[in-house]
Amino acid sequence: MSKRKQSFIQGAMILLAAGLLNRLLGFVPRIALPRIIGSEGVGLIQLVYPFMIVILTVITGGLPLAVAKLVAEADSRGKLRLVRRILRIAMGMSVAVSLATAAACLAMADWISTTIMTDPRVGTAFVTMIPALPLVAISSVWRGYFQGKQNMIPTAISQTTESLVRIVLTLLLTTLLLPWGLHAAAAGAMAGLVMGELAGLLILWRQLRLDSRARASGDSGAASDPSSPLADSVSPEEEKALPRRLLGIALPVTGSKLIGSLSYLLESILTAKSLVAAGIAVAAATSLYGELQGMVIPLLMLPGALTYSLAVSLVPALSDAAAQGDWAGIQKRLHQSMRLAVVTAAPFIILMALLAGPICSLLYGNDSMAWMLRLLAPVAVFVYMQAPLQAALQALNRPGTALVNTFAGALVKLFLIVQLASNPSLGIRGAIIAVAVNMVLVTLMHWFSVARLTGFRLLPADFLKVALAMLITGASALAIWNSAIPANDPLRLVAASFAAVAVYVLLLIWLKLIDRLDIQRIPVLGRMFR
Repeated sequence: MSKRKQSFIQGAMILLAAGLLNRLLGFVPRIALPRIIGSEGVGLIQLVYPFMIVILTVITGGLPLAVAKLVAEADSRGKLRLVRRILRIAMGMSVAVSLATAAACLAMADWISTTIMTDPRVGTAFVTMIPALPLVAISSVWRGYFQGKQNMIPTAISQTTESLVRIVLTLLLTTLLLPWGLHAAAAGAMAGLVMGELAGLLILWRQLRLDSRARASGDSGAASDPSSPLADSVSPEEEKALPRRLLGIALPVTGSKLIGSLSYLLESILTAKSLVAAGIAVAAATSLYGELQGMVIPLLMLPGALTYSLAVSLVPALSDAAAQGDWAGIQKRLHQSMRLAVVTAAPFIILMALLAGPICSLLYGNDSMAWMLRLLAPVAVFVYMQAPLQAALQALNRPGTALVNTFAGALVKLFLIVQLASNPSLGIRGAIIAVAVNMVLVTLMHWFSVARLTGFRLLPADFLKVALAMLITGASALAIWNSAIPANDPLRLVAASFAAVAVYVLLLIWLKLIDRLDIQRIPVLGRMFR
C-alpha cells in the first residue's frame, strides 16, 4: 500500500478544506463581475455556462469515478500493472471523446450561438471556452487516479490552484477587454476559466511525474522478485474487459449527471414560462429566477464542499471494503460520512435560516431574496446527505439505481414547477416548493436503496444531539445579533457567526459528537492533539 495513501477521514478532510476554500473563492467573481460588466454582461456568460456544463458532463461524466473505483480495487490487490493499464485506457477514451466534441462545437459554434442560445454575441465566449474541454477531460482522469490511490492532496492542490488562477485572470481579462464590448469581456471571462483549468492540469501532471519517479527508484530492485507487486501480470481477459468495466460504471453515472444538467436547463425555461403564465412580467420573472438560482442556491451549496469531499473519499474506501467483503466496515464508513455531513453543515443551516437578511445584504447589497434562503435552508440538510449516499450506490456497483432515483426526482421537480409556479397565488414559491421536494425525495430514495443493499441504519442518538446543539447555537447567534454591540451590521453578523460556531464546536465536544480521535484524523490540526 502506498505510503501516500490517506485514511477515509483524512482524505475527506483534505478535500473538505480545499472545497470550502474553492467555494469561498467562487463568490469573488459572483460579487465582482456584475460591478464590472453589469447584468447584461453576466447574462452573456451565464448563457454559455449551462451549455458548457452539459458538454463537460458528456465528456467526463462518470469516468473519474470509474477510474477511482477500479484503481482502488486493483491497488488493494497489489496489481500495479493493472492500475497503469486502467489509467492509459481511461486517458485514451477521455482524450478521444473530448477532441471529437471540441471539433463538433467549433464547427457548430455559429449555429449554437444564434439558434440555441439566441444571442449572436455569445459566439465569441463560446469559441473561447472550447479549449477547456480536453483540459478538463485529462485532469478529471488524473484526479480519478489519485482518488483511487486514496491520495487526495494532488486533487485538493490542483482544485485550489485552478480556482485562484481562474478568478484572477477572469477579473483581469474581463476588465482589459471591456472597451472592445461586452462580447469581448465575456470571452475574457471564459479565457480565464480555460487558463485556470490549464494551471490545475499542470499541478496534476507534475505530481504524476513525481510519483512515477519515486516508484521507479523505489521499486527498481524489486522487479526480479517473483513475489514483488511489479511482477504481477495482466491477463488478456482482464485487459480486454477494462474498457467494458470502465464504461459500465461511467455511463450510468454520466447519465445521472446529464439528467441533472439537462434538468437545470429545463428548469430555467419552465420556471420563467410558468411565472409568466402566473401573470408575472417577463423581466420580473427573470429577476426572481435569478435570485433563486444565482444567489440563494449557491449559498445553500456552500456546505456542499463537505459532501463532495465525503463522496470522493467514500468511493475508493467502500470499493476497497466491498472487495474484501467487509460489510461492517462499509456500514461504519457510511455512518461516519452521514454524521460528518450533518454535523459540519449544521452551523451553516442555522446561520442561513436565522440571519438570512443580513447575510444577503452583506453579499448582494440587498435582502430581497432573503425569504427564499430562509425557507430552503432547513431543507438543504437533505442535499448535504445526498452525495455520500449516491457515492455509496456507485461504489457498491449500483450506479443505475442512483440514475433512476435522480431521474425520478428531476421529473417530479419539473412537474411541480409547471403545476405550482404557474399558480398566481404561489408564483416563485411554487418553484421553491418544487426544489425542496426534489431535495427530500432524491435523498430518501438513495437512503432506502443503500439500506436495502447494506442493512445500513443510522444511530438516532447522534442526530438528536446535533439537533440540540443546533438549537443552542441558534439561540446564541440571535442573542448577539439582537444586541446593540457592535452597532455596525456587518461586524455584528461576523461576531454572531463566529460566536455561534465557537458555541457549536464546544457543544460537539461536550455531547461527544467529536472526540480527540476524530480531531487527530484531521490533517495538520490533528498533530497538535497527538
